[in-house]
Amino acid sequence: MPAIRIGINPISWSNDDLPALGGETPLSTALSEGREIGYQGFELNGKFPKDAKGVGDVLRPYDLALVSGWYSSRLARRSVAEEIDAIASHVELLKRNGASVLVYGEVADSIQGLPVRLIERPRWHSAQAWQVYADKLTELARFTLSQGVRLAYHHHMGAYVESPADIDTLMRLTGEEVGLLFDSGHCYMGGGEPLEVLRRHIGRVCHVHFKDVRKPVVQLARNNLWSFPDCIVNGTFTVPGDGDIDFAALLDVLLDAGYQGWLVVEAEQDPAVAPSYVYAKKGYDTLRALLDSALQRRRATQ
Repeated sequence: MPAIRIGINPISWSNDDLPALGGETPLSTALSEGREIGYQGFELNGKFPKDAKGVGDVLRPYDLALVSGWYSSRLARRSVAEEIDAIASHVELLKRNGASVLVYGEVADSIQGLPVRLIERPRWHSAQAWQVYADKLTELARFTLSQGVRLAYHHHMGAYVESPADIDTLMRLTGEEVGLLFDSGHCYMGGGEPLEVLRRHIGRVCHVHFKDVRKPVVQLARNNLWSFPDCIVNGTFTVPGDGDIDFAALLDVLLDAGYQGWLVVEAEQDPAVAPSYVYAKKGYDTLRALLDSALQRRRATQ
């Protein structure tokens, strides 16, 4: 059976984009509580050390693996050579700590952390602009892969690649070296049906963020032209099991395709409203039960 592990992003405890949310919570609290709940690994956040040894030293006492780590790229405004210089140390940090994928976020011109309406996000308006970016991205992904780390492109609210059509275009124009980070919550908020998008691009998916959404709040966000920070503080997102996305169906697609990566619980919420431990546990318990049930069904049919 596929070796799928369940990890979490520290955003449930503290938010890098909105430091006021959980800013007072030490990293040690997240790591100890996450391990107690049952998570096998953590992604990085801003409270981790910035060097490879430091990251390993922080995780080791909790017997936690490094899942991956977000990288803020500006490839849309820089050359490939400039981006390789900028990304190299992050790739090395991940590789030395056993992570095989890199969470790639394109932040050039992004409004994801700004109080700006999501409809004002950046867009490429010509096929040529798309192709130039795609060619650069393929070259950058070829570099990270040569170092043993696959680039996992994170489609993200407020950025160039947000909607299902954006994802389709990016996957069509880039080479196989470019992996896709499938984020169920961003997919739905970006106007997609997560199950359809996952099925369409399962061959490129190398990392998964399982984020749930509250559909009535998503509708409010669209109707009221919210910014991404507005979405976060008003409860658009939550952990699996607390919202409206069918994660059992998504898991079936992943298992049928032989996915062997991480399932990462990630939900941008205010921990003062959604207590970190309670919601992190809900997300883990939901995914653990769904995964165990799906694996059991497959064993029974073998």
